[in-house]
Amino acid sequence: MALRDSPKISPEVKARIRKIARRMGYRPNAKIRELMTQVSQSKAGRFQACFGVISLYDTERPWEQSLHLSRMFGGMAKRAEELGYRLDPLWLKAPGMSFRRAREILEARGIEGLLCFGSPEFGARFPSELEGFAVVTQGLSIGVPMHRVISDGYSDTWNALDRVYMRGYRRPGLVLGLYEDQRNRHANASAYLGWCEEMMPSTERVPILRIDQVDVDQLGAWLQGHRPDAVIFDHHYSMIEPFKAALQQLGFSVPGRIGVAVISQIVRGTGFAGMEENQQLMGAWLVELLAGRIVNRDFGLPTQARIEMVESRWIPGDSLPSVRVSRR
Repeated sequence: MALRDSPKISPEVKARIRKIARRMGYRPNAKIRELMTQVSQSKAGRFQACFGVISLYDTERPWEQSLHLSRMFGGMAKRAEELGYRLDPLWLKAPGMSFRRAREILEARGIEGLLCFGSPEFGARFPSELEGFAVVTQGLSIGVPMHRVISDGYSDTWNALDRVYMRGYRRPGLVLGLYEDQRNRHANASAYLGWCEEMMPSTERVPILRIDQVDVDQLGAWLQGHRPDAVIFDHHYSMIEPFKAALQQLGFSVPGRIGVAVISQIVRGTGFAGMEENQQLMGAWLVELLAGRIVNRDFGLPTQARIEMVESRWIPGDSLPSVRVSRR
C-alpha cells in the first residue's frame, strides 16, 4: 500500500518504505499489477470503483437542466461503465454542506477521483479542501491549473470559415457571444482574426460583433454597415432562435440573401449548418483522463496541467448553400 501511495499510510512511513525498496533494487512489475487488477475486478463484480461527480453550480445536478451537459454526463456514464467504474454525484452546495464535510463524505465512500462539471462563473476557485483528490474538469471555468477536456474553439472557428469559403463566400463576419468569448479565452475571435488576415485583403475584413443578448437594432446596424455575405454565429444554443428571428425581422432570408453557419453546443435541429460540440466524446475523455490519474496514483493539483481538446462535428444545413464567387 505504501508503494501504491495509499492515503491510508502516513508520508513518513511511505518515505521509509520507498527508501528500503530503492536500496533493494525494487521495481514495480506492470504485468503483476495488471494481473492483480483483473483479480480484483473478478472479486468485486462489474463495478470495481467509483468516481465522484461534482460541480460548483448552485443546482444539485446541472446536467439534468442542460441539454449539452446532459450529453456530456451520458458520455461519462457510458465510458465509466465500460472501464468498470460507477458515478456517484455529490452536491457541494447542498443546504448544510461545507467543502470540509464533502471531503469527509468522499473519503468515507472510498472515492479518490472526481469528475468536475466546472462553474457557471469564469475564473472560479476550486475548493482547497478537495485538492488532494485526483480531479479532472471540463471547460476553462475553473481558474487554477487542472487537467481538463475542452472544446477546440480555435479549430472549430477555422473549420467553419473554411467551409464558408469553399461554398463561395468571400466576406464572412463573426457574431460572437460575450460569455462564450470569455469562457473560451478568446480562441474563436483569435481564429477569426487569423483566418481573415490570411485569406482576405484588409479592405474586405469585417469587424467582430460581440453581443450578450441578440439585439435587432445592433445586428441590423452591423449587417448594414459592413455587408458580410455570410455570418458565423458563435453563441450559446439558447440564442440561436432569437438570432433566427432577428434575421427574419431585418428581412434577411436564410438561405437566400445571406449565408449562415452556427458554432454552438447544439446545432442539429436548428435549421442551420454549423459546428456542434461533441459532448459525448468530451465526457468519455474526461473519464479516461481521470482513470489514468488513478492508475498512476496522480493526486492533487498538477504543476503542469494537461488539456485535451475535442473538435466539433460539422452539421450540414440549408443555411449555407454554395454560391457563385463574386468578382470584386
